[in-house]
Amino acid sequence: MDLCFRTAREMARMLRRREISARELVQAHLDRIDAVNPQVNAVVTLVPERALAEADAADARLLAGEPLGPLHGIPMAHKDTHATAGIRTTSGSPLLADFVPGADELVIERIRAAGAITIGKTNVPEFAAGSHTFNPVFGATYNPYDLARSAGGSSGGAAAALACGMHPLADGSDMGGSLRNPASFNNVVGLRPAPGRVPTYPSVLAWSTMAVQGPMARTVGDAALLLSVMAGPDPRCPIGIDVPGSLFDVPLERDLTGLRVAWTPDLGGRVPVDDEVTAALEPQVRVFSDLGAQVEEAFPDLRGADEVFRTLRAWQFAAAFGPLLERHRDTLKDTLVANTEEGLALTGPDLARAETLHGVLFGRMREFFTRFDVLLLPVSQVVPFEVGIEFPKEVAGVAQPSYLDWMASAYLISATGHPAISVPAGFTPGGLPVGMQMVGGHRGELELLKVAEAFERATRCGERRPPGV
Repeated sequence: MDLCFRTAREMARMLRRREISARELVQAHLDRIDAVNPQVNAVVTLVPERALAEADAADARLLAGEPLGPLHGIPMAHKDTHATAGIRTTSGSPLLADFVPGADELVIERIRAAGAITIGKTNVPEFAAGSHTFNPVFGATYNPYDLARSAGGSSGGAAAALACGMHPLADGSDMGGSLRNPASFNNVVGLRPAPGRVPTYPSVLAWSTMAVQGPMARTVGDAALLLSVMAGPDPRCPIGIDVPGSLFDVPLERDLTGLRVAWTPDLGGRVPVDDEVTAALEPQVRVFSDLGAQVEEAFPDLRGADEVFRTLRAWQFAAAFGPLLERHRDTLKDTLVANTEEGLALTGPDLARAETLHGVLFGRMREFFTRFDVLLLPVSQVVPFEVGIEFPKEVAGVAQPSYLDWMASAYLISATGHPAISVPAGFTPGGLPVGMQMVGGHRGELELLKVAEAFERATRCGERRPPGV
């Protein structure tokens, strides 16, 4: 178990020094999955024979002196919405329960080219819709810090598996918080990069900037390592940022003296936040002052962000699921049907207004980040909730009409297009994890990772492991 909780960077060094073989490392993680996964249901498809064969091939490459990728021999399970060649990819839907893709999608292609070994797939909500991981194919994923609670979503299986030592790195995706919310719920790190930083292919809406893919890990340094593999332009993605991923394969040490930090517990009253979340985060804000930063309570003007997110999200749902709705309405969950119908009802003026507001919002954020270097706020407005409910119906006494409302602290940031990271930041008195959301400047992932790493090193909250799993 000690081996399984080492960082990916440590595992990579051990492999290259031949202190451990890829087969031994993969087998250790398969044993960990056997021991723990029945309790949390995070890894839903396992390919042990294939993984061990890939490990043997990796060991042979090392012995032969062949070039090795940065993830050589590192075991990973992939999000079950990401297409993996020859491995079942269900998206949590009965419609795809037996679907086996013929090719890897781009993000998996890059991870495997870097030497990672695929051990299986991680659980998701149906078609990744919502931030609570349950579906009719595999059931729910349980929070390892409290098995009666949600692991979040949509990358909930990935986050729970990381927390339990089932793999050291995870790929995920994020439209309204799907990398950040589960990271917060499971005491791990989840980075939503700027749109185009991690190119996506194939994509229904190739020019859309609302949904992104990104890394999850137990440490900020490991998240940067995975980002260095995932990032970089690709001719198949029209919005890909023309900067190589190697930008992120650098030391992250940074002196925070003089860093201009804005902290907002609730975006100026725009979002309700449970007292347990605020109580966990407020003491950690002082860590920035202790590290020499200048901290001020402030927040950007996010007027219009809610309309931008909901309109463009509905449009993307219409494009992705409209054809399914015609043929399989009774098979899709109600919330997915409702969001798709919203998208199908949109008019040209609706989209024009959303895109106009989107541009205005970007301008306001640009101005805000001339005065501050980083924005701090809660990742999630609630602590992990009971696994048996679809979503929190109330936050701090305020009713939440839909399964999106309680995620506003994350999805409003999505609408800005700015990179955001969830970093472990403390626990409630009952032992439930709470993450700090840090938002950086436009395409400022590297600086954001450096700030997050300094906070992580000072607080060490991410070192607290789940009890009894």
